[in-house]
Amino acid sequence: MRLTEILSKYFKGDRVIWVVIFALSMFSLLAVYSSTGTLAYKYQGGNTAYYILKHFVLLMVGLGIIYITHLIPYKFYSKLSQLFLYLAIFLLAVTLIMGTSLNQATRWLTLPGLGLTIQTSDFAKLALIMYIARILSIRQHKIDDFNGIVVSLIIPIVAVCGLIMPANLSTAVILFATSFILMFIGRVKVKYLMLVAGIGVFIITLLIASIVFTGSQGRVGTWQNRIESFVSGDSEDNYQVEQSKIAIATGGFFGKGPGNSTQRNFLPHPYSDFIYAIIIEEYGFVGGVIILILYLFLLYRAGVIVRKSNRTFAAFLAIGLTISLTFQAMINMGVAVHLFPVTGQTLPLVSMGGSSILFTGVALGIILSVSRGVEKNIELETESENESEPDEE
Repeated sequence: MRLTEILSKYFKGDRVIWVVIFALSMFSLLAVYSSTGTLAYKYQGGNTAYYILKHFVLLMVGLGIIYITHLIPYKFYSKLSQLFLYLAIFLLAVTLIMGTSLNQATRWLTLPGLGLTIQTSDFAKLALIMYIARILSIRQHKIDDFNGIVVSLIIPIVAVCGLIMPANLSTAVILFATSFILMFIGRVKVKYLMLVAGIGVFIITLLIASIVFTGSQGRVGTWQNRIESFVSGDSEDNYQVEQSKIAIATGGFFGKGPGNSTQRNFLPHPYSDFIYAIIIEEYGFVGGVIILILYLFLLYRAGVIVRKSNRTFAAFLAIGLTISLTFQAMINMGVAVHLFPVTGQTLPLVSMGGSSILFTGVALGIILSVSRGVEKNIELETESENESEPDEE
């Protein structure tokens, strides 16, 4: 049996997306190994294999999740979406109350008995997008019903994004924007979309005002400092970005070569938030463009899936998850080249981090599951048409 036949047998769905996944995984291994050298000497006595082995295991688990998830029929996720939404809201509330705090942000929750720490906003993103896709598909014939839209869509969006926002503004904004675009694609009336946007602005204003008046700035102070530093362009206040720009500038067209980064010794979090800068430093402008093209290919292939699909839930689910991943990637890359203020967003499937890799794996697996289902439906329709055609005499 030829290799292509083996791959076709076990790896279903869009082949281009599989190629993108494996290409990003290879970049991830190379970049994480290079960028964790300083970390290894600081915390592991110079054992550079420690972090790359840990990341390799997590990456393999993530790829395993993609494979398993893509074998599950996408219709199954429609049935789970409402349960997942309620669970996400509960976990976000628990995280705000008793979650693990880091850098004045309470984003992580340690699961009792498992010892596993997850970023609950990652799960909430999946749950909300799945839920919106389900509601839009069910209510396409009643899309003008105000009460149905407010209760079924606007309230859950505001609730989830509002619970994420105090600890992770950038994630809340990405999820809110994704939800907004998904509703626009789902033919929700513009006046309802404006209502959603107005509620979002009002909640952000209310939160900032309440914290400022009470004197408990916390994360608001962090947001303010980042935005002011970004606008002012002061190099002293933009240490991370300045080091990132040095890495990009010294990378040139073809880069310094794998493992030859020098800015990894100066950049905070070169293995997660600023891994794109390390990639450009070592692989140059060419490497940076390849990474960008891979994510754009992912978005393009999601568009192809939507065009081929004759099921609304499948279309909304695939494009919603892909937009979320692409937005996150673009913001991470934009921060590295100083187009956006520092946000703390990771580069999906590339940055080191357990929770991010695992939930990115679930999202990619679901996208491939939709692609697999669409291809199967096309095959069945083709067979049905062939059987219905009269035999020629």
